[in-house]
Amino acid sequence: MQLVATRNKGAEDILPSQIHKWHTVERVAAETAEVYGFKEIRIPTFEKTELFVRSVGETTDVVQKEMFTVTGKESSFTLRPEGTAGVIRAVIQNGLLNEPMPQKVCYTLSCFRHENVQKGRLWEFHQFGAELIGSPSPSAAAEMISFGRELLDRLGLKDIELHLNSIGCRTCRENYYKALREYITPFADKLCDTCKSRLEKNPMRILDCKSPVCRDLVKDAPLMKDFLCEDCRSHFETLKHLLDELGITYTVDPKIVRGLDYYTKTVFEFISNGIGAQGTVLAGGRYDGLIEEMCGVSVPALGFATGLERIIMAMDGQGFEFPEPPGFDIYIGSMGEDASAKAAALVKRLRTEGFRAECDLMDRGVKAQMKYANKQKSMFSMIIGGDELSGGTARLKNMRTGEEIPVPLNEDFVEIFTDIHLAEMFSEE
Repeated sequence: MQLVATRNKGAEDILPSQIHKWHTVERVAAETAEVYGFKEIRIPTFEKTELFVRSVGETTDVVQKEMFTVTGKESSFTLRPEGTAGVIRAVIQNGLLNEPMPQKVCYTLSCFRHENVQKGRLWEFHQFGAELIGSPSPSAAAEMISFGRELLDRLGLKDIELHLNSIGCRTCRENYYKALREYITPFADKLCDTCKSRLEKNPMRILDCKSPVCRDLVKDAPLMKDFLCEDCRSHFETLKHLLDELGITYTVDPKIVRGLDYYTKTVFEFISNGIGAQGTVLAGGRYDGLIEEMCGVSVPALGFATGLERIIMAMDGQGFEFPEPPGFDIYIGSMGEDASAKAAALVKRLRTEGFRAECDLMDRGVKAQMKYANKQKSMFSMIIGGDELSGGTARLKNMRTGEEIPVPLNEDFVEIFTDIHLAEMFSEE
């Protein structure tokens, strides 16, 4: 019989033994977002396919090669390949553009792209992202970059470099596209089929192609920095000045273009040298034309996203010690049906008071129960048998010191255990 209980190669299971790493990153991201004034938003896993074609861009790898799209009886929908388009759709549709600006939203979600599966790159992956809507100012970009820097610092990541660029606006891109086409046209027949189709519609996408052949062909291509209009140049210079004032170091990298069509002006990437060739751990930029493209109203915006798998991989690679998940506060073992019922009743009362309490559910012997309690890092343990029931007292064992304390099995037990547990917590500190 063929085994059907196997996962798809493009997805990964997150097991209980690893989930504490995810909880750590998600908690730090949420705490950092809170101090920066960002509020959580949650959106559907799928959207109308047209949303991504129009916002992400029909010339991008994401739309041309990587989307998971389902055609239903009446419409086509796509599993989200990234978070920004769906978030902006939600902001528009729910009237948040009518509320005080800037709107600051953040999210943690799963995304889906049909890419070549490799380390840190899956068909289903997870992102934390943030969007700042309403401000055209360079200070908004400085705010987002500062947020990203703070998040990575709070996660304890080291040797992370910020790379920065401006890819201009629609006005200055026209001249740049003309120069880029003139440079590429003589060897256009050597481009991959995808890039051939990009030459007229969006030649800058060719600079972001993953094909080694295309990358080599355009390695000496004109750079956007030489074609910036005065407004874009001034915007970028002001941003750099603000980052200097914030003490955030950066490298201007004129070859950063990002992979999605909606970006304008500022784009940035935080890069780690410790996770292989695909070293970007957080990236984003400004997308001033996206909201207008989606609803006809011109509202500037910018954001960033970070892949949680890649963040955790970078933290593991740097030897980060994730906080271990807590064990039981108490494990109450038992011998016999009456003792088992008593143990279950005490555990229920303890849980009501917020303690992590557990009792035997496997009909194990006492030795096996204590072995299990020790493996689960229980702080205290206690065994209830016939003698304990008849005498109304059991011995509470401190699993760290081995000390045993007699405790009553009556209504005073929870209060007494609370005091003992609190004393142990202070002694560990």
